This record gives sequence, structure tokens and C-alpha cells, in this order.
Amino acid sequence: MTRDIRQRAVIYCRVSDAKQKIRGDGLGSQETIGREYADRMGYEVVKVFRDDFTGKSANRAGMKELLAFLKGSKGQTIVIVDDLNRLARSLRTHYAIRDAIATAGGKLVSPKREFADDPDDDLLEIIEAAFAGEHRRKNAEQTLNRMRGRAMNGYWVFQAPLGYRYEKAAGGGKALVRVEPMASIIKEGLEGYASGRFDSQAEVKRFFESNPLFPKDRRGLVSNERVHQVLTQPLYAGYLEVPRWKLALREARHEGLISLETFDLIQDRLTGKARAPSRKDINADFPLRGFVACGDCNHPMTATWAKGVGGRYAYYMCRQHECSSKGKSIARAKVEGGLESLIRSLTPSRELVHLASTVFRNLWDRRAKETKEQRAALKLETVAVEKKIGQFLDRIVEAENPTVVSAYENKVGELEREKLILAEKITKCGTPARDYDDVFQTSMAFLANPWNLWETGELEDRRAMLKLVFTGHLTYDRKTGFQTPEISLPFKALEEISGSKKEMVHPRGFEPLASAFGELKQGPRHGSLIYLDLR
Repeated sequence: MTRDIRQRAVIYCRVSDAKQKIRGDGLGSQETIGREYADRMGYEVVKVFRDDFTGKSANRAGMKELLAFLKGSKGQTIVIVDDLNRLARSLRTHYAIRDAIATAGGKLVSPKREFADDPDDDLLEIIEAAFAGEHRRKNAEQTLNRMRGRAMNGYWVFQAPLGYRYEKAAGGGKALVRVEPMASIIKEGLEGYASGRFDSQAEVKRFFESNPLFPKDRRGLVSNERVHQVLTQPLYAGYLEVPRWKLALREARHEGLISLETFDLIQDRLTGKARAPSRKDINADFPLRGFVACGDCNHPMTATWAKGVGGRYAYYMCRQHECSSKGKSIARAKVEGGLESLIRSLTPSRELVHLASTVFRNLWDRRAKETKEQRAALKLETVAVEKKIGQFLDRIVEAENPTVVSAYENKVGELEREKLILAEKITKCGTPARDYDDVFQTSMAFLANPWNLWETGELEDRRAMLKLVFTGHLTYDRKTGFQTPEISLPFKALEEISGSKKEMVHPRGFEPLASAFGELKQGPRHGSLIYLDLR
């Protein structure tokens, strides 16, 4: 009795990318067709090799495994492919793989065609392989054109940035939508950097790292590159640009987290003059470190813990070599107690807070009534910008020097960006994001008692309070305590109101008070606190 010996075979399957592997069953279908063909031809399938990689390249993991298997096998092994284009999508790659399979001891077969060794079949194989390569190039070109066209219409076509995800759009395709709470975390980081709440990218980095929901690496850190990507991504302003496709900045079809004006302010800060690096030694133990300067040399004081009888003690001190106060420590409790007295001396009376709130409300109402004039002024400004753009375009046509043409093109780009900001302002003109009570309730609460923000115990709140109340460093003298500080404009305005209270009785007294506040704007939030831009 003789035993039926079936010839050994393997199946090779390929799809173009991992998405096709997940979304469809291309690999499974190819394997099923290959097994059916093997049964019909009497082959025994001993192994299946799979790839999810472009057919343009021969450098594929599955193909390498196949060739290694063939080289390690005795005798000839049948290699089944569903179709010739599953082997490769390039004429050069096709013959490189075909020769490699033959050299390794494999014989290529397919249920859809025969591989015969004659001139006619060779010519047909060349034509089919060339057609597969051309089909791949056409597909790639069409896909790229569709992506570019969609981007031109304001839809982002690449990976969704942090804080967004893709959802089906009403007109077809997919569009970016906000993902909470990540979108709000990023918004706070962006507005914090724009407003000066965060002095540097390092402070933005620490803010993100302090939030347990923000993605971090294995060490629990956020990379500097990730922070820079967030700060320079126009998608967060509701705009997009793709320089490699020569697509200039344009309004996108998704909701932004910040305004374009705020985004440009961030870019100005990033490209402005170099700033001192953010201190890494600022911690909750010494929130005044780097903010309080020595009264003798005016250099920022440092801080440390010292061991003494009964435990450890916290001190601030100056370490400047030429300073007469070098190494002379001041108890932390004394310095921070002096700060409390200083802050409480700035706390206005209840009557004054009520008076200031009235002035704010009057200013708010007056600005709301000026909406029509503001919109008209913005439209005139837009016309002027469009005129400048036209002038530069005329110069580009007339210019012959490539350097001059490039300079004009850059200027047109700047003006187009300015035009977008004006359009955004016109759209938002007269439509405040919040009403008066929402905008000013927490701000007036801060002005009424700024020390409350310190008493939260949070380092970020304490540093924010210092920046909101004072315009620069505080100077501390070892003998006399804090020197007279430079306070911020809102507190100066309260002093102005306090000195003008009697004039409030007469209607004409409003204008001098209003002028003390200058231009009233709503600034970015700091947590529940809203910055008042009083310039």
C-alpha cells in the first residue's frame, strides 16, 4: 500500500496598510482562496505569511519570513499568491521578489494565472506587473489630490491633534470635534501662556504634567517637543495650513479652542527676545523663591531648609558674593507673614468694591453700545489691508529679482493673516462669550480679597496671585520688611476710584473714573479667575 505524498506549499497574503487589515478581511479572503486552490491542486499548506505594507517595497517583514522559511526547507516549496499585484506593485520590485523566491527554492503559482517559462507569458507578466505599478501610482495621486482638496475646504486630513477626534461630518467625510476634558486642559495651557500666567514653555510643561489626565511618557513627564507642538498648532485656533501642499492659513471647519488673535500672541512670545529659563527649584515649600529680591543688592533671594534644635526650619536668604546680607537667613514665616500684611493693606473696603463693580458695569454697557461703530471700523481696516495686498501682488508681477519676489510674498502672507484676524473680530463683534455677571463675578471676588488665592495652598494659585497683584519683583529688607511695591493696574484703578469717590455723586464724574480703567477687555481665564485686561 503506497502513501499519497502531497507537495508542500505556503500562502503569501498582502494588503497595503494596517488600516485595511483592521477594517476589512483582505488577508483572510486571500488565505481562503489560496487554501481552496491548494486543495484543488493537491498541495499541503504548511504555513501562511502575511504583510500589511505597500507593494512598492520588497522590504517587508512577512516577505523576509517567507524567504527565510524557503531557504531553510528541503526541496521545492510551492508559493501561492492570490494575484500578481499581491506580490508587488512595482515592476522592479516584482522581479526582485520573483527572483528571490526562485533562488530560495520556491515555485510561484496563482489561482488567477499561470507562470510559464515562454516569451509570450513573460511579456504578459511584464505588462501585468507594470500595470499594477501604474495603478498604485494613480491611486496614490488620486488619494493625495482628494486629501488636498478636502484640506482646501477647511477639513483637517491627518492625525487628529490632542484634544480632538474625528466624527462623521454632516456633508460627508469626517471632521474634528472637541474631546473633553482634554480640550479644556489644552485651552487653559494656551491662554495661560498667551496672558503671561505661564512665563515660559517650561511652566506650560509643568502645568500639563500636574494634570493627571494629560498623556505622559513612561517617566511621567511631558516632552518639550509635545509642549511646542501644542503652542504652535493653528488647529487649536480653528485654522489650518499645510505648507508642503502650499496651502496658506485658512479657516477650518471645526471649533477652535482659542481665537486666532490669541494664537498669534503665543507665536509672538515664542519668537520674541529670549527669556530667562523657568526656575526648576520653585516648589510649594518656597512659593516666593525667585519673586522676592534682597533689599541690599536687589537680586532674587533663594530659600532652603536648615536643621536645628527640635527639627527643620525654612529660611529665605541672599547668596550674592558682594552683598552685605549674604548668607543671613530670614525665617520663611516672617517673610510670608509680611506678604500677608502687604496684601491685606491693598484689600479694598466693601463699599469700594461695590463702587468699582458699578464702574465696570457702566464700561461694559458702554462698550456694548459701541458695537456698530466697532464693526464699521474693523471693516474699514479690512478694506485697507485688502488694498495693501493688491499693491504687493502688483509688485510681485512686476518684480524680476527672486529675493524681492520672496519678500513680497512673505508680506502678502502676513497681510492675509491680519485679514483673517480682522474677519474673526468682525464675526465676534457684539457677541460676548459671557454676560457681565459671569465674566466679572470671580474677578471682583479676587480684587475684593486677593489673599484668598494664596490661602488655597496651591503653588500655581500662589504664583498667579503674585503676578496679578504686582508688576515686578518684591523687595524685602531684613530690618524693615517689604518695600513699597509696584502694584498692577486693577489695584491702581481701585486707588483712583477711592480718591474720586466724591466725584461719583455728580454725573460728570464718570468719565475721569472710566479713564482710570482705560480699555476694558475680557482676557483669558486662570482656573475660575478671569484676567482683566485693563490697558
